Amino acid sequence: MKFDNVLAEINGFGRFQLRTLLLLVIPRLTLPFNFLLNNFITFIPSHHCDIRSQNNGGVFRNLSLEERLNVSIPFEQDGSLSSCQMFAEPQYQLLSNSSNLTYIPTVPCQNGWIYDTTIFRSTLATEWDLVCDKKKMNRATATIFFVGVMLGSGIFGFLSDRFGRKKTLLLSYMATSVFGIATALSYNFLMFATMRFCTGLGLSGISINSFVLCLEWVDIRHRTTVAVLMSLDWSVGCVILPGVGYLINDWRFLTAAVISPLFPAMLCWGWLPESARWLMSNGKTDDAHFHLSKCATVNGREEVMADLKPEVLSTVILVEDENRKYSYLDLVKTPKMRRRALLCGIVWFGVAFAYYGISLNISGFGVNIYLTQFIYGVIEIPAKGFVFFTVDKIGRRWNQAGMLILTGLLIFSSVFIHADMGNLRTAVGALGKMFSEGSFTIVFLYTTELYPTVMRQNGLGYCSFMARVGVAVSPLIMLLEDVWVNLPSFVFSLVALGAGLSASLLPETNNVRLPETIEDMFSPVATGVENQEPSHVVCL
Repeated sequence: MKFDNVLAEINGFGRFQLRTLLLLVIPRLTLPFNFLLNNFITFIPSHHCDIRSQNNGGVFRNLSLEERLNVSIPFEQDGSLSSCQMFAEPQYQLLSNSSNLTYIPTVPCQNGWIYDTTIFRSTLATEWDLVCDKKKMNRATATIFFVGVMLGSGIFGFLSDRFGRKKTLLLSYMATSVFGIATALSYNFLMFATMRFCTGLGLSGISINSFVLCLEWVDIRHRTTVAVLMSLDWSVGCVILPGVGYLINDWRFLTAAVISPLFPAMLCWGWLPESARWLMSNGKTDDAHFHLSKCATVNGREEVMADLKPEVLSTVILVEDENRKYSYLDLVKTPKMRRRALLCGIVWFGVAFAYYGISLNISGFGVNIYLTQFIYGVIEIPAKGFVFFTVDKIGRRWNQAGMLILTGLLIFSSVFIHADMGNLRTAVGALGKMFSEGSFTIVFLYTTELYPTVMRQNGLGYCSFMARVGVAVSPLIMLLEDVWVNLPSFVFSLVALGAGLSASLLPETNNVRLPETIEDMFSPVATGVENQEPSHVVCL
């Protein structure tokens, strides 16, 4: 008898699992809120040099605002006021609209800037003047945040496999809340960057722990349903965020607001169960029996656990060594483990790299930032619906590979669409983003099924780390436009295609029970499907 047999007896998708799912959806809303927060708080509104210091009486004081701007700030080629330059002295001769003017020297803004507050009352750019020469600092905030997420994947993956899913999840809640509020209270850019980095660390723990904890309580038949339902919180968050940003257009209040779901989550944390799979795999049979009994009671199957004593339950999962502690080194100790880790790392890197590459490379829909973000969230929902109806029929492996290959082909095809055909380019880009989101939905479920309970969080932490590397590298690829305008698209498409081919080399996990030990990963299972590596070989 295996753990999945016990879970099936006490109902692997009953009220207990639904309650756990709802308790985890609340904190997971902070993920899209924070991952996409930079689109709002780093927004750079239109701006020009502050010329109020030149109002020292005389002719200048008697001019209208428009005339003051005309004599103080040069115009760009598109007819807009320069954002970073001003005249050293007012050029009153410009009021004559003379077209025969000699070159007038300019200087950088001497007394700060005046910002348009129509869209946002306050952003990082307006708070600390992160414009012109300091614009790179404003853009660096996203990289700093995702580096924190990247490191957090490894840290919290290790902690979760060592100390349990539930305790590590609470630590993630607390860390994210404290550092998130500290970010909103930052008094200079250095403090903001540091706190934002630490917020990314905590959020990574929420991302990987909440998903695994929920999935480890679900039976084989409902794993796909739960995985897709949990991934919907990302799209829902993407749809809600523009409304929150519209109502709260100050970056400090908005930064604090996107952390708020964690406070009810911490209050409800005590109702969350620990993973019985993890407890069993670590020799904590009595604790596992307690949680399984609670699950049986909530689901109306208490008679099952009444007959299943802890000493009998201890035979359900045979742990290789109850005193052994697993680490990331176990991912590469054997040739088969190294091969799987390599392929999973490539797939995760490609999924994140392509997703954020498309998001950065799409020119937009020609509407305001709030509506654009709303459309980006809505367009992901059909992809999740497609995954829900096909991942059990086609299987994890070919669904994952197919989504990535289609993403790569769509990015590649966009290179041959002329820039004047804006609607077609937008449609192709949107389809690419939809399929890349589909690949993101599958990869969490697929990876959870590929690694055993004793090191599932280590495996997911490593994969999430590789994904964040892809996120961090993706913006840098856009700099290749200076070499050739289509070079970034070629790079994104090649990486997506390579990740798709790598996914095709992984084993199928559809209708296969979750492996508990490393031995389970490479042995056939009695479910009608063999959990084996594909027979074909490729040179890596």
